[in-house]
Amino acid sequence: MAALQTWAEPAPDQEPADGLSAAGRAREGASGVEPLRLSPLLPRRQNPWLVVEVDGSPSAHGALVWALREAARREATVVAVTVLDEPDGNPLAGAGRGQVRAHLAAHDQLEARVLRAIAETGVHGRSRTAVLDRAVFDALTAATRGADLVVVSARGKTVLRPAVPRPPTRRLARGA
Repeated sequence: MAALQTWAEPAPDQEPADGLSAAGRAREGASGVEPLRLSPLLPRRQNPWLVVEVDGSPSAHGALVWALREAARREATVVAVTVLDEPDGNPLAGAGRGQVRAHLAAHDQLEARVLRAIAETGVHGRSRTAVLDRAVFDALTAATRGADLVVVSARGKTVLRPAVPRPPTRRLARGA
C-alpha cells in the first residue's frame, strides 16, 4: 500500500511566508532551478558632453544657449567652463587667499551666466559648471585641433583621438 502525501494549503485569507503557493514550491523544488536575475543593460555609448567656454562676451553667451538647446536634442550634458589664467609668480607656490577668492568669484559669475542661459532656453538639468586652469583648458582645446590627449588615471590610460579623420597621406612607391 502506498503512502499518501498531503500538502497543507494556507487559508485563503493568509499569504504564504515566502510568497509562493504550494504548487509553486513543489515546482521549484522539483526543478532545482533558481530564477535568473539579469543585470540592467548599460547603454552602448555614453551620452555626449558639450564643453563651452564662457567668458562674458555676447558670442560666448550665444554658444552657451546653442549648447543647451543641442544638449536637450541629443540628451547630452553641457559643461560651462570659465578659464583662470595662472597667477603672476611661481605657479607651484600653492593657492593663496587671493587665488581662492578669484576662483570663487569666477565660479559665481559662471553660475549666474548659466542661469541666464537656462532662463532663456528653458532647458533644465543638462548643465554643469567648472572653473579650469589655463593649462587644462589648453590641453582640451589642443585635442580638438588634432593633438592626441592621453588621460592617465589609477584605472588605466586612455588616448583621445580626433573624431574627424585626418587627411590621407600620400604613399610613395618603394625605391622612388
